[in-house]
Amino acid sequence: MTVTWEELGWEHVAGGVGRCRLPGWDCTAGLVVGSGAALLIDTGASLAEGVRLREQAERLTGHPVTHVALTHPHFDHVFGTPAFAGAEVYGAVGMDGLFAPRGREELRADAVRNGLDRAAAEEAAGALLPPRHLVSGEWTLGLGDGRQVLLANVGPGHTAHDLAVLVPGDREVVFCGDLVEESGEPQAGPDAVPARWPAALDRLLGLGGEDALYVPGHGAVVGAAFVRAQRDELAARFGVS
Repeated sequence: MTVTWEELGWEHVAGGVGRCRLPGWDCTAGLVVGSGAALLIDTGASLAEGVRLREQAERLTGHPVTHVALTHPHFDHVFGTPAFAGAEVYGAVGMDGLFAPRGREELRADAVRNGLDRAAAEEAAGALLPPRHLVSGEWTLGLGDGRQVLLANVGPGHTAHDLAVLVPGDREVVFCGDLVEESGEPQAGPDAVPARWPAALDRLLGLGGEDALYVPGHGAVVGAAFVRAQRDELAARFGVS
Protein backbone atom coordinates (compact mmCIF):
# COMPACT_ATOMS: atom_id res chain seq x y z
CA MET A 1 0.00 0.00 0.00
CA THR A 2 1.45 3.37 -1.00
CA VAL A 3 1.59 6.37 1.35
CA THR A 4 1.98 10.10 0.83
CA TRP A 5 5.36 11.80 0.67
CA GLU A 6 4.59 13.77 3.81
CA GLU A 7 3.68 10.68 5.84
CA LEU A 8 7.24 9.43 5.43
CA GLY A 9 8.88 12.81 5.96
CA TRP A 10 9.63 13.44 2.28
CA GLU A 11 9.13 16.70 0.40
CA HIS A 12 6.88 16.57 -2.66
CA VAL A 13 8.82 18.62 -5.25
CA ALA A 14 6.76 18.05 -8.44
CA GLY A 15 4.46 15.46 -9.96
CA GLY A 16 5.97 12.06 -9.16
CA VAL A 17 9.14 13.68 -7.80
CA GLY A 18 10.19 13.92 -4.16
CA ARG A 19 13.21 14.21 -1.97
CA CYS A 20 14.20 13.80 1.66
CA ARG A 21 16.93 15.37 3.73
CA LEU A 22 18.79 12.64 5.56
CA PRO A 23 19.97 13.05 9.16
CA GLY A 24 23.60 13.51 10.07
CA TRP A 25 25.07 15.23 7.02
CA ASP A 26 21.81 16.72 5.69
CA CYS A 27 22.25 14.92 2.36
CA THR A 28 19.49 14.86 -0.20
CA ALA A 29 18.05 11.65 -1.59
CA GLY A 30 15.64 12.04 -4.50
CA LEU A 31 12.97 9.79 -5.95
CA VAL A 32 11.32 9.86 -9.38
CA VAL A 33 8.27 7.63 -9.74
CA GLY A 34 7.53 5.95 -13.05
CA SER A 35 5.15 3.23 -14.19
CA GLY A 36 6.51 0.04 -12.67
CA ALA A 37 9.87 1.76 -12.31
CA ALA A 38 11.50 4.21 -9.92
CA LEU A 39 14.75 6.16 -9.92
CA LEU A 40 16.52 6.91 -6.63
CA ILE A 41 19.07 9.71 -6.67
CA ASP A 42 21.83 9.07 -4.12
CA THR A 43 21.59 6.40 -1.47
CA GLY A 44 22.71 7.77 1.87
CA ALA A 45 25.72 7.46 4.15
CA SER A 46 25.49 3.83 5.26
CA LEU A 47 24.04 0.49 4.29
CA ALA A 48 21.40 0.87 7.01
CA GLU A 49 20.40 4.24 5.58
CA GLY A 50 20.18 2.69 2.12
CA VAL A 51 17.87 -0.01 3.48
CA ARG A 52 15.61 2.64 5.00
CA LEU A 53 15.51 4.56 1.72
CA ARG A 54 14.71 1.37 -0.19
CA GLU A 55 11.85 0.53 2.16
CA GLN A 56 10.44 4.05 2.02
CA ALA A 57 10.73 4.20 -1.76
CA GLU A 58 8.86 0.93 -2.09
CA ARG A 59 6.08 2.25 0.16
CA LEU A 60 5.87 5.45 -1.86
CA THR A 61 5.82 3.78 -5.28
CA GLY A 62 4.36 0.34 -4.62
CA HIS A 63 7.26 -1.36 -6.38
CA PRO A 64 11.05 -1.73 -6.08
CA VAL A 65 13.59 0.89 -7.04
CA THR A 66 14.74 -0.09 -10.53
CA HIS A 67 17.36 2.61 -11.17
CA VAL A 68 19.90 4.45 -9.01
CA ALA A 69 21.82 7.58 -10.03
CA LEU A 70 24.86 8.60 -7.99
CA THR A 71 25.60 12.32 -8.24
CA HIS A 72 29.22 12.03 -7.08
CA PRO A 73 31.53 9.60 -5.27
CA HIS A 74 31.42 10.77 -1.65
CA PHE A 75 30.51 8.37 1.13
CA ASP A 76 27.47 10.31 2.35
CA HIS A 77 25.86 9.98 -1.10
CA VAL A 78 26.86 6.44 -2.13
CA PHE A 79 27.34 4.15 0.89
CA GLY A 80 23.71 2.98 0.83
CA THR A 81 24.01 1.68 -2.74
CA PRO A 82 24.57 -2.01 -1.84
CA ALA A 83 21.01 -2.02 -0.42
CA PHE A 84 19.70 -1.76 -4.00
CA ALA A 85 20.73 -5.14 -5.39
CA GLY A 86 19.12 -5.65 -8.78
CA ALA A 87 18.78 -1.95 -9.57
CA GLU A 88 20.62 -0.46 -12.55
CA VAL A 89 23.22 1.93 -11.10
CA TYR A 90 24.51 4.99 -12.99
CA GLY A 91 27.42 7.31 -12.32
CA ALA A 92 29.69 9.71 -14.17
CA VAL A 93 32.40 8.12 -16.26
CA GLY A 94 35.48 7.45 -14.14
CA MET A 95 33.54 6.78 -10.95
CA ASP A 96 34.11 3.05 -11.35
CA GLY A 97 37.82 3.51 -10.67
CA LEU A 98 37.04 5.12 -7.32
CA PHE A 99 35.05 2.07 -6.27
CA ALA A 100 38.03 -0.25 -6.75
CA PRO A 101 39.66 -1.54 -3.52
CA ARG A 102 41.97 1.47 -3.00
CA GLY A 103 39.15 3.92 -3.67
CA ARG A 104 36.80 2.10 -1.32
CA GLU A 105 39.41 2.29 1.43
CA GLU A 106 39.73 6.05 0.90
CA LEU A 107 35.95 6.38 1.10
CA ARG A 108 35.90 4.31 4.30
CA ALA A 109 38.63 6.41 5.90
CA ASP A 110 36.89 9.65 4.90
CA ALA A 111 33.61 8.42 6.36
CA VAL A 112 35.26 7.59 9.70
CA ARG A 113 37.05 10.97 9.77
CA ASN A 114 33.68 12.64 9.28
CA GLY A 115 31.98 10.76 12.10
CA LEU A 116 30.46 7.61 10.60
CA ASP A 117 30.67 4.60 12.90
CA ARG A 118 33.72 2.55 11.96
CA ALA A 119 31.81 -0.73 11.63
CA ALA A 120 29.15 0.91 9.44
CA ALA A 121 31.86 2.43 7.24
CA GLU A 122 33.65 -0.91 6.86
CA GLU A 123 30.38 -2.69 6.06
CA ALA A 124 29.37 -0.22 3.35
CA ALA A 125 32.82 0.10 1.79
CA GLY A 126 33.24 -3.67 1.67
CA ALA A 127 29.94 -4.16 -0.16
CA LEU A 128 30.23 -1.23 -2.58
CA LEU A 129 30.38 -2.13 -6.27
CA PRO A 130 31.15 0.16 -9.24
CA PRO A 131 28.20 1.62 -11.16
CA ARG A 132 27.19 -0.60 -14.06
CA HIS A 133 26.44 2.34 -16.36
CA LEU A 134 28.91 5.21 -16.82
CA VAL A 135 27.65 8.50 -18.24
CA SER A 136 30.11 10.52 -20.34
CA GLY A 137 27.66 13.00 -21.85
CA GLU A 138 23.91 12.60 -21.50
CA TRP A 139 21.83 9.48 -20.96
CA THR A 140 18.04 9.29 -21.20
CA LEU A 141 16.27 6.85 -18.91
CA GLY A 142 12.75 5.64 -19.64
CA LEU A 143 10.65 5.01 -16.54
CA GLY A 144 7.47 3.87 -18.29
CA ASP A 145 4.36 5.55 -19.71
CA GLY A 146 6.45 8.17 -21.48
CA ARG A 147 8.24 9.41 -18.36
CA GLN A 148 11.86 10.13 -19.16
CA VAL A 149 14.72 11.42 -17.03
CA LEU A 150 17.98 12.85 -18.33
CA LEU A 151 21.30 12.05 -16.66
CA ALA A 152 23.98 14.60 -17.53
CA ASN A 153 27.68 14.54 -16.78
CA VAL A 154 28.08 18.27 -16.09
CA GLY A 155 31.34 18.23 -14.11
CA PRO A 156 34.03 18.35 -13.10
CA GLY A 157 33.48 20.74 -10.24
CA HIS A 158 32.73 19.56 -6.73
CA THR A 159 34.49 16.35 -7.79
CA ALA A 160 35.87 15.02 -11.05
CA HIS A 161 32.71 12.93 -11.48
CA ASP A 162 29.60 15.10 -11.04
CA LEU A 163 26.28 13.85 -12.42
CA ALA A 164 23.08 15.91 -12.57
CA VAL A 165 19.56 14.57 -13.05
CA LEU A 166 16.95 16.52 -15.02
CA VAL A 167 13.30 15.54 -14.55
CA PRO A 168 11.07 17.16 -17.21
CA GLY A 169 7.57 18.28 -16.26
CA ASP A 170 5.31 21.27 -15.95
CA ARG A 171 8.17 22.67 -13.92
CA GLU A 172 11.48 20.95 -14.49
CA VAL A 173 13.46 19.63 -11.54
CA VAL A 174 17.24 19.36 -11.50
CA PHE A 175 19.02 17.25 -8.88
CA CYS A 176 22.42 18.93 -8.57
CA GLY A 177 24.40 16.82 -6.14
CA ASP A 178 26.97 18.88 -4.26
CA LEU A 179 27.63 21.18 -7.19
CA VAL A 180 25.04 23.27 -5.34
CA GLU A 181 24.70 23.55 -1.56
CA GLU A 182 22.12 25.67 0.22
CA SER A 183 22.64 24.84 3.90
CA GLY A 184 26.29 25.89 3.94
CA GLU A 185 29.17 27.06 1.80
CA PRO A 186 30.03 24.64 -1.04
CA GLN A 187 32.75 22.27 0.09
CA ALA A 188 35.89 21.99 -2.02
CA GLY A 189 37.82 18.97 -0.83
CA PRO A 190 41.04 17.54 -2.25
CA ASP A 191 39.13 15.90 -5.13
CA ALA A 192 37.42 19.15 -6.23
CA VAL A 193 38.28 20.84 -9.53
CA PRO A 194 37.76 24.49 -8.53
CA ALA A 195 38.85 26.05 -11.81
CA ARG A 196 36.04 24.24 -13.64
CA TRP A 197 33.29 24.43 -11.00
CA PRO A 198 31.72 27.69 -12.28
CA ALA A 199 31.51 26.23 -15.81
CA ALA A 200 29.79 23.16 -14.38
CA LEU A 201 27.15 25.43 -12.85
CA ASP A 202 26.76 27.18 -16.20
CA ARG A 203 26.01 23.78 -17.73
CA LEU A 204 23.60 23.03 -14.88
CA LEU A 205 21.72 26.27 -15.54
CA GLY A 206 21.65 25.52 -19.25
CA LEU A 207 20.16 22.14 -18.46
CA GLY A 208 17.32 23.39 -16.27
CA GLY A 209 16.76 26.96 -17.39
CA GLU A 210 15.36 29.91 -15.49
CA ASP A 211 12.15 28.33 -14.23
CA ALA A 212 13.45 24.98 -12.96
CA LEU A 213 13.59 23.85 -9.35
CA TYR A 214 17.17 23.02 -8.37
CA VAL A 215 17.62 20.41 -5.63
CA PRO A 216 21.02 20.77 -3.94
CA GLY A 217 23.02 17.98 -2.39
CA HIS A 218 22.54 19.67 0.99
CA GLY A 219 19.82 22.13 1.93
CA ALA A 220 16.54 23.52 0.64
CA VAL A 221 15.30 23.54 -2.94
CA VAL A 222 16.39 26.71 -4.76
CA GLY A 223 15.83 28.57 -8.02
CA ALA A 224 18.11 29.58 -10.86
CA ALA A 225 19.00 32.91 -9.23
CA PHE A 226 20.50 31.10 -6.22
CA VAL A 227 22.54 28.78 -8.48
CA ARG A 228 23.80 31.75 -10.51
CA ALA A 229 24.79 33.66 -7.36
CA GLN A 230 26.63 30.61 -6.02
CA ARG A 231 28.36 30.24 -9.38
CA ASP A 232 29.60 33.85 -9.15
CA GLU A 233 30.71 33.38 -5.55
CA LEU A 234 32.73 30.29 -6.50
CA ALA A 235 34.29 32.09 -9.47
CA ALA A 236 35.41 34.91 -7.16
CA ARG A 237 36.58 32.48 -4.48
CA PHE A 238 38.72 30.48 -6.89
CA GLY A 239 39.79 33.33 -9.16
CA VAL A 240 38.18 32.07 -12.35
CA SER A 241 35.68 33.67 -14.72
